[in-house]
Amino acid sequence: GKGTARRTKLSKHVNNGADDKQLQAQLKRLGVNNIPGIEEVNMFKEDGEVLHFASPKVQASVGANTYVIIGHAENKKLEELLPGVINQIGAENLMSLKRIAEGFSGGMEEK
Repeated sequence: GKGTARRTKLSKHVNNGADDKQLQAQLKRLGVNNIPGIEEVNMFKEDGEVLHFASPKVQASVGANTYVIIGHAENKKLEELLPGVINQIGAENLMSLKRIAEGFSGGMEEK
C-alpha cells in the first residue's frame, strides 16, 4: 500500500565452494581416475616459458580425452628447469634449447 516501506532487495551470497563441487561432479560423470606417483608436470608454452607444477594431483579420463592437473603452478623460464627437463622437450622446443646453448657458448667466449 501507500504507507508501507519498500522491500529491500535480498542479495544472493556467492559461494565459490559450490563451483568446485560442480566441477568435481562433472569430472566424476566423465569418469576421471586419480593417477598416483606423478612428481611434476611441465607445460611448455610457445614463448619459451614453462608452466611448472610441483607434486600435483593428476586425474585422467583417456576415453573422454580429459586430463586434470590440480596444484600450485609457477611460470618458469626453460633455463631454470635444465637439465631435468631435457628428456621432456619435444621437437617444438629444440630451437629454444639451441638458443640457450648459443647464449651459454657466447658467454664463455667473452670471458
